[in-house]
Order: sequence, then structure tokens, then C-alpha cells
Amino acid sequence: MENLRLKALEKLLERQPKHFLLPSKKVSEYYGELTFGKEAMRNYLTEDVYKKLINNIEMGDAIDREIADQVASALKAWAISKGVTHFSHWFHPLTGATAEKHDAFIVPTGYGKAIEVFKGEELVQQEPDASSFPSGGIRSTFEARGYTAWDPTSPPFIIDTTLCIPTIFISYTAEALDYKTPLLRILSELDKAATSVMQLFNGNARHVMANLGWEQEYFVVDAALFLARPDLVLTGRTVFGHPSAKDQQLSDHYFGVIPERVIEFMKEFEYEAHRLGIPVKTRHNEVAPNQFELAPVFEEVNLAVDHNQLVMLLLQKVASRHHLRVLLHEKPFAKINGSGKHCNWSMMTDTGVNLLAPGKDENENFRFITMIAIVLKAVETHADLLRASIASASNDLRLGANEAPPAIISAFVGSYLTETLEEIEKTGTIRNGFKATLDHHISKIPQILRDNTDRNRTSPFAFTGNKFEFRAVGASQNTSSAMIAINLIVADQMKQFLQQVQTHINNGIDKDKAIYEVVKQYIIDSKRIRFEGNSYSHEWIEESSRRNLSNISSTPEALKAYISPSTIEVFTRNHVLTERELRARYEIQLENYVRMVQIEARVMGDLAINHIIPIAIRYQNTLLENVRDLKEIIDTKTFNTLAKNQLQTIKAISNHIFQIKTQVDEMVEERKKANNLETIEVMADAYLHKVLPYFEQIRYHTDKLEMLVDDELWPLPKYRELLLIR
Repeated sequence: MENLRLKALEKLLERQPKHFLLPSKKVSEYYGELTFGKEAMRNYLTEDVYKKLINNIEMGDAIDREIADQVASALKAWAISKGVTHFSHWFHPLTGATAEKHDAFIVPTGYGKAIEVFKGEELVQQEPDASSFPSGGIRSTFEARGYTAWDPTSPPFIIDTTLCIPTIFISYTAEALDYKTPLLRILSELDKAATSVMQLFNGNARHVMANLGWEQEYFVVDAALFLARPDLVLTGRTVFGHPSAKDQQLSDHYFGVIPERVIEFMKEFEYEAHRLGIPVKTRHNEVAPNQFELAPVFEEVNLAVDHNQLVMLLLQKVASRHHLRVLLHEKPFAKINGSGKHCNWSMMTDTGVNLLAPGKDENENFRFITMIAIVLKAVETHADLLRASIASASNDLRLGANEAPPAIISAFVGSYLTETLEEIEKTGTIRNGFKATLDHHISKIPQILRDNTDRNRTSPFAFTGNKFEFRAVGASQNTSSAMIAINLIVADQMKQFLQQVQTHINNGIDKDKAIYEVVKQYIIDSKRIRFEGNSYSHEWIEESSRRNLSNISSTPEALKAYISPSTIEVFTRNHVLTERELRARYEIQLENYVRMVQIEARVMGDLAINHIIPIAIRYQNTLLENVRDLKEIIDTKTFNTLAKNQLQTIKAISNHIFQIKTQVDEMVEERKKANNLETIEVMADAYLHKVLPYFEQIRYHTDKLEMLVDDELWPLPKYRELLLIR
């Protein structure tokens, strides 16, 4: 029987880095060349149409359908000049990935001829099959009609020979079937609410936009080793695998020299990203072996989300050209760091003011503290919704250890800001001078400006100087889910803040005093979720319980927040999602959880029964044969001494085989029972409490076998091989 692992290792040793030659042009000269951005718009649109389109993008003006034909004609001309043959509406269905259906530009004219046509109606609206995407019961299989509609705020782009047009996706009855629709709705609400708050501080802002800077973590493995691991291929993670003797203990991978094969892959990836106008800026080794991170410049939230979805696609496409595979699973390897997608969120006015940055004078700092208090109050009120927004079967494996924040939602603001908030509560005084220097006692080195907050890597929601970092988002997740939640709760809290301030003013209280009174109450209320210490510690678990904070470790439990009365109320009163849409999403997420655990259980059973146990039995038979041969040629006393270790190994192998087979059989029976349950809630609960517990038990015995069986026989690439790019 051919050992695929050994064949994969041979291929790995033969690998030579594919050297990617960057073009001789500067990045700035090809940046955005595959995106229909402002430069392309100026070149292909009339001045009047260009101005209308820009007003829609920057100021939120409604798009005029009458200009759609002109925009479509310009898009077609630009795309064809780039070698494009097809177009597609590109959207974010509730699968978490992206979707597209390609249509050719050509229209036959008869007599073997054709012309390229792209009409405004094709740009503005298309009709994919809504019944085949997750809908949570909103669409039946016989109700197929759904619509995609052009999102002008995210520019069209070219992938291969296809023009991709970002769109929303809604049902025939107007319910949202995607992530973009509710995201755009809440960004509009945040804009209006935040602009009104700014006017209390005599600001001249006409618009406020939310910004996002995501940090994408991922693992890279050799393609041959990847293909020799059915669990990686089918689930994105290793369901078995004994820890390597050396992995991340020495912290020598973090920020180290990027391996040659990986740097060549990164160079080509960045080239492709920059051509698409994705502002990728940072790359480095992460903590775990073979783990890396990339980060772009901050962008408006909707565009940043689209770019992150594109980046996940590009990582996979480019890696395959280098005989590599990118793993975006939150926990592809046990007992080492998992991968997150840290979402750095802030708000910016159209005049360039960061609402979460300290100011230069008392009024600006009063505004800054007000915004901080509003955000903290929002998190305190809707912590369970934030937890639900990052819930998934794969993220459950990551949260709570190895630099991933715990499932307990808390906020870190740093000692300086904590002291400031306490001072406001007690005296009403707001500090000025939110910057200090750090004395390093080296005369030749310039002074370092010290941030007013440290970085707490254990906090799920940390203030980091001029933004909040939501660290709990999983590496494979669509960032829309977290962004919808954050922007929703902050926009809603801003609306409540405005009402409460107005109530005080109506009662004869001075405006500044009214603002202060509301801010002070928010500061008091938010104490419950503010925590400056180690969120991994057992002490914090006990403390959070005393504070009555939720510690929701599983996705089925976390997702219940989506159908709680408070969540339904906050979504509906802000016109983001209806109760029906929320319940549909709850059902879709539960179904996804069940399917993920179900697939992993099947893969685990298949590998254990068809790969691991046969190899273990083969090696055990080899040992037995050796023991029999020994017994024939040596005396009993010597035999008992010499064969002792082999007999112990045989017994150990037998025990592990027995345990694996028994537990796999029991797991299969529990899975069958779960599959026959009537509701998705009960099914998810059964998979969580009846099926999932077998995973660690089966893995324990399998990983023990890995250390007992002959290395040349073991069928799966091992951690020490997977976690070292050569």
C-alpha cells in the first residue's frame, strides 16, 4: 500500500521556490489598474455623470437610474480594454463566502456575427436563484426569484477575464439574503446619528463614516502535504495530530525572517491585491510556525469588507501557483495559536476628524470622552450580541487561549483612560494632554511618543489610542457580521444619547451640563464590562461571574442573542433587519454549526477506521511476529526480559485501537440520533453535547498511536512536517 505521507514528503523536498518577478513599474503606477476607480471614471464617463456618481459614493446621494446606461457603457469599454469577456454581479450570500454568476458581453447578431453589449439594466439589477442559497426559510425551494442590485459605493473590479460588480442580494419579498444589505443600512444610520452627536460640539461635519482596518492571520502549508491530509482538505483543520517537539515555545517565528517560498508567494499576492486597489501594507511572521499576517490601510467599512473577501480569495488562488495552500480556519492545529481577524474600528467625519482620537483642546477632548462613553455603554448593553456576531464552530476552538480573547466580552481602555473616566465620574474634570513621552535613556535615539493605552492582547474589545480593536473575530469569517453588530449598537446608543441630552435640556439644564450628566451615567454603567487585567486568568472568570457577565463558550448558546427581545428591538427600530430576517439568520447559523460538526465527525470516523486503525494493526502484527520469532530462538527468562517493552507496546496499541473503535461507533450512533431530531435548535444542542465530546477522546487515543506506530507506516503528515515550510 502506497504511503501518501512519504510521497508528499518526497515532493516537499523537491520543491524549489517559484521566483515571482515584480514589474519594473512602481506600485503606484499599477495600483488599482483592475478597479473602476476615480481615474477610470474620469477617463470613461462624461463630467456630469462622473459628478453624480461621485456624489453618490461620497455623500450618499441616490443614484439616478437614468445614468445607468452611460455608466454601463463606460464600464464595458474599460473592461474590454483590459481583456474582459464576461461580467458578474458579485455578492455576499449567507454562506459567508462570495458568489458570482458569469454572463458574456456578446450578443449574436445573426449570420455568425456578435457584438458586445452591456446595458444599464444589467448593471443595476440581476436575478440569481434565491432558493439555492441559505435563507432560513424565507425562500422555499420552489420560490426561486431573488435580486442582486448594484452597490455604487464599492467599485467594480476585474478578476481574470470577468468584470465583477459588487451588489446587495435580496429576496423577491425584499428580505436581505446577504451580509451587505444590513451593513449598508446600519452604516447609513450611524452616519446620521454620529453627525447629530458631532453637532452638539459645534462640529461642521456633514457626514460620518465608519472605518475598518482588519488584520488577517493565516497558515501556509505545502500543497503536497495538504493533499495527503483528508481532514485539512475537507474541514480546513487537522482533527488528529500529536504536537511537534518544537513549535512556538521559543517565540522564534514571530516577526522572524519570512521563508523564501512564502515571501515569493507574498510578493505575487501583494501585486495582485494592489492591482485591485486593495491597500495591503503590512506582512510578517505570526507567533505559530507557518503562521503569517497581513494588514491593509484603514478604509470605509463597506469597502474594507469587500476587500477582505477578495483577499481571502486571492490568498488561495496565488498560493496554489506556488504549490502552497493557505489555511484560514481559526484553529487548524491543536495546542498552538489559532488565527483571528482583528477588526480595528473607528469613525471619521468628512472633515477628517477621528471621533475616537483625543483632541487639542477642552471641547475636542469633551467630544472624545463622550464618544468613548457611548461606545462603552453600547458594548455593556449588547455584549451578548457582539459574542453572537463572531460565533462559529471553528471560532469556538480558538477563543480563550493562545492570544485569542475569551468568550467573555469585556472592554480594555488602558490605565490612563480609566483614570480619566474615574476622574470625570468623581469631579467632572476632563484631562488634556493625552500624549506622553517614553524615556529610554539612550541619548542618540529620538524620544518615543508613548500611547495613552497599552495593548491588551487578551481583551476581546480593546481601545488602542484612536480606535477599538475587536480581536475576537475569526480568520475565516466575513467581517460584515461583526461590523453590523458594532455599528448597530453604537448608532443606537448615539440615538439614545441624543434623546437623553435633549430631555435634560428641555428640563432647563445647560447643554454641556446635560452632556456631562449622560456621559457620567454611561461611565458608571460601563464599569461592569471594563477590565484592565489578564482576560485569560481564572480570576477574571470568577470576577466576570460576580459582575454578571455572560461566559458563552459555544456557538449554539451564543447565537440565541440574535433572537432575544433586546436584539430584535435594536435591529428593528434602526431598520436594519426585521424579526423574520433575524430568525432566519439564527436558523442559518445553527444549520451551519450542525453541518460543520457533522462533517468533522464523519471525517474523523473515516480517518480513524480506514486509515489509522489498519496501520496500527499492521504495525502491531509486525511486533507480534517479532515477539514470536524471539520466543523461538531464546530461553524463556531472556525472552521475558527482552520482549517486555514490545509486549507493553502491543498492549498499548491494542487498548488505543479498542478505545478508538468503540468511541467512533458510539459517536456515529449519537450522530444518527441527532440527525433525526425535529428542530435545528435541538439538533445543534445534540451535536454540541452528545457528538462533539467524542472528538477529544478519539483524538487522544489516535495521537497516542502516532507516537507508538512506526514513523514510516504512519499515513498522515505530522505536525513537525506540516509546520515547517522548506
